[in-house]
Amino acid sequence: MTDLHRPSDAAGPEPWNVKLSNRRVAYVALVCFIAWVASIYDYTLFGTLLPVIAKDFGWSPAEATAVNTWATVGVFIVSLLVGTILDRLGRKKALILLVIGGALSSGFSGLAVGAASMIIIRGFSGFAVSEEVVNAVYLNEIFKKTKGRGFLYSLVQSGWPVGALLASGMVALLLPSIGWRGSFVVAAAASLIVLVLAIWLPESPVFAAMREVERRRERGDHEGAAALAREHDIETAPGAGSGLKGVFGPELRMHTISLSLVWLFSWMAIQVFSVLGTTVLVEAKGITFEDSLNVLILANAVGFVGYLTHGWIGDRFGRRNTVLGGFVLGGIASIVMLLGPPIPMFGYVAYATTLFFLLGPFAAILFYMGESFPPHVRGTGANVAHVMAPLGAIVGSGLISVLLAFDVPMTWSAILAGSVPLLASGLLMLGTRKIDQNHH
Repeated sequence: MTDLHRPSDAAGPEPWNVKLSNRRVAYVALVCFIAWVASIYDYTLFGTLLPVIAKDFGWSPAEATAVNTWATVGVFIVSLLVGTILDRLGRKKALILLVIGGALSSGFSGLAVGAASMIIIRGFSGFAVSEEVVNAVYLNEIFKKTKGRGFLYSLVQSGWPVGALLASGMVALLLPSIGWRGSFVVAAAASLIVLVLAIWLPESPVFAAMREVERRRERGDHEGAAALAREHDIETAPGAGSGLKGVFGPELRMHTISLSLVWLFSWMAIQVFSVLGTTVLVEAKGITFEDSLNVLILANAVGFVGYLTHGWIGDRFGRRNTVLGGFVLGGIASIVMLLGPPIPMFGYVAYATTLFFLLGPFAAILFYMGESFPPHVRGTGANVAHVMAPLGAIVGSGLISVLLAFDVPMTWSAILAGSVPLLASGLLMLGTRKIDQNHH
């Protein structure tokens, strides 16, 4: 007689009951870190090289930021697919597919022949930047019983400044010899390395349990399904409160909207101060492109420390409050940088401080995002909020393009399109859920 509590062709322990060793958890964390580094390497590489690409194609600063804006529209469209990929194919397969998409985007970027082709190609980098929402869901489940999981996640999420640091460093090192086109080929090669490492990743036991709960229900074993659902904190009532209906239901509606707006506004600032960092520094502070690369290297190194710092603080004082305080301080630091004296050292320190408080809180908010949504809507909730990131990038890039087109100085354009939204994103955290993170 076939056991209703497991597939008839199953061999070995049930995948939803697999106990991951510390070594296995460490491998997952390492691969997700490298995948995130490769993704950000590609994503920020375009912004870093934008002044050089613009010169090659004869674009003005306003035209260059407009190209970036339309490319980000493509990023937004592609990002809409990630939630479905996560929920239907699983965490591991989603990561692999996104890495492949990022590699293709990088490789073909080096073949662009003008604005139209570059916009289409860069749109597919939405797969690369959406890798962090896969990490947020996947690692929240893998780290479920890991002590100091917030700090451990901050190590993974610190791949953002590391990727941006590598992009700046490799551009400074390789641009004279291989040009901007060759730089994108290097980024594609990095993604292919990640693809090989990802083959040996385990699937999330929570996702496996979700699939098994569905199987048991379909076979009529409702008691077994309910028992397994309780064991893994999965919604027990089929279809009730799931998907978009769940995340926009009365209990989660305000949280979902507030968290989505936090992503929207914070990514306006990301677009202005991180992705378009070289353009802002060159135009607003009078720093040469070569010196701006050195500033990006220094600032992203400080941003790495910011991730670890905010991850550590989040474990001890709450991730929600950590994000709130970090983004507010980042907004203040960016205004001081832009309005401060035209002294190179002052600009370096102020920009590094801005990235410390702009990038660091993402180590806390991504893990908080996984904790704040119940497991049965975790993938949907995380993607609904995170998909606002590329939309924020569109708004940020579009706004700064419009302001520049109307001859607003870069200093005030960056304040209006980046600093003010960053301040707003911190305050919007007040509308998100308060949770007991020690019980998640």
